[in-house]
Amino acid sequence: MSKKNKFDLHESRLGTTGEHGERVYLFPEEVKGIWRTRRKYFYWFLIFLYMILPWINIGGKQSVLLNIPAREFTFFSYTFYAHNAPLLLFVLLGFLFTIGFITSIWGRVWCGWACPQTVFITSIYLKIEGLVEGKPRQRQKLSASPWSFEKAWKKSLKWFLFLVVSMHISHSFLGYFVGARKLFWITLSPPSEHMTLFLFMWFLTLLFLLDFGWFREQFCIIACPYGRIQSVMMDEHSMAIIYDEKRGEPRREPGMEKNEHGDCINCFACVKACPTGIDIRRGVQLECIACTNCIDACDDIMEKVHKPKGLIRYDTQASLEGQKTKILRPRNLVYLTAIIGIIIGFVVSLQVSREFNATFVRGPGDIYKEVTLPGGQREIRNLYQVNLENEAKTHLHIRVQIKDEKLRERITLVLPRNPFKMEKAYRKKNIFFKFPPSILDKGSKTVTLQFIDISKKSEELILEKEVKLAGPLK
Repeated sequence: MSKKNKFDLHESRLGTTGEHGERVYLFPEEVKGIWRTRRKYFYWFLIFLYMILPWINIGGKQSVLLNIPAREFTFFSYTFYAHNAPLLLFVLLGFLFTIGFITSIWGRVWCGWACPQTVFITSIYLKIEGLVEGKPRQRQKLSASPWSFEKAWKKSLKWFLFLVVSMHISHSFLGYFVGARKLFWITLSPPSEHMTLFLFMWFLTLLFLLDFGWFREQFCIIACPYGRIQSVMMDEHSMAIIYDEKRGEPRREPGMEKNEHGDCINCFACVKACPTGIDIRRGVQLECIACTNCIDACDDIMEKVHKPKGLIRYDTQASLEGQKTKILRPRNLVYLTAIIGIIIGFVVSLQVSREFNATFVRGPGDIYKEVTLPGGQREIRNLYQVNLENEAKTHLHIRVQIKDEKLRERITLVLPRNPFKMEKAYRKKNIFFKFPPSILDKGSKTVTLQFIDISKKSEELILEKEVKLAGPLK
């Protein structure tokens, strides 16, 4: 290979690092081709979805709203609350196993096709950079040139547009947590009225600005853990961006005749187009984000030299070695079985959850308190905190009572209100149990509480819940 080409680096050196460890800024060449066209449309679909989703209401609720202060999380008309936190385990495990399943079959497709880092930088930030500073080689020349009026105003305009876009992205992001419509009116009010939100918005804006405008491929190479764990999820039957070494080697060198070298003419078009600066001809690397730029760049060159396309292509290592690619393998079946099990568990958990439910948690402090009344009688008091959830669409008017009529006369329930209205989907209440020690059996007594809906003409028992009362052993 020629050592004179600046893109022909030592195999241990990254394209984003200089000889002395300094950062080398990349200016990837723009490519055209079938893969670039597909990604462009998919990117803009994802951006449109990200921007418009908070503005869509389903059943009177924002389609996706993560209201952390109220601990209400809405997903397409389904609302979950803090006490539904165990369901989050299904979501997290489902995401992890789905990523594993996708990676085991299609490789690092997430990074090249759906990662916000790739989507926003490619579709918006690089377009702004090209609009203001010109094509990649013009941008590289401008960056290397000494400061001048032209360089100053172009850089200033570029970063100003970056800032505007970053603010829009951060506001859209906040819309998922605050509410898009509510956030719109907040933005029209003075910042002093919502200072915490205002400062957090600027934090997000600067984060997006520095990441998408400056840090860029460094995030993929240095910070993102996915590139480092993908090798655990992939094997020789996983799809990847692969260089066909048998067809391409030996590469063309100066002085070679046509019949002396393979199809690779050593033009470095694939390296020039790579957003992370790697040479895909060295094999699958953790810096590769599967963006397909090298495929389109190489196909364009192959077409010009009248060679078949596909020297660099989506393929598997097994296929290159003449083997049949196996889609369903033990690794994939494990991922798939886990995903199916998680989905079943999630659906069953949703189905078995009642429309109205109550969870009892002992109050803070002592398990019980013993009080002597004015007449000399002893009284035991237990405090419980009750988490009430109402998944029904209608409001309830609830009365709480003890099921056993004999115990009902001896145990006093103390609530702020009884009956009370359940207008919200989630409420917390404190309930005091006051009773004489004589009802206890070896320091405890289990009673059944009834929750009765009295909002209709005929009262309806909607829940029975057992509660264990505690007191002294004697």
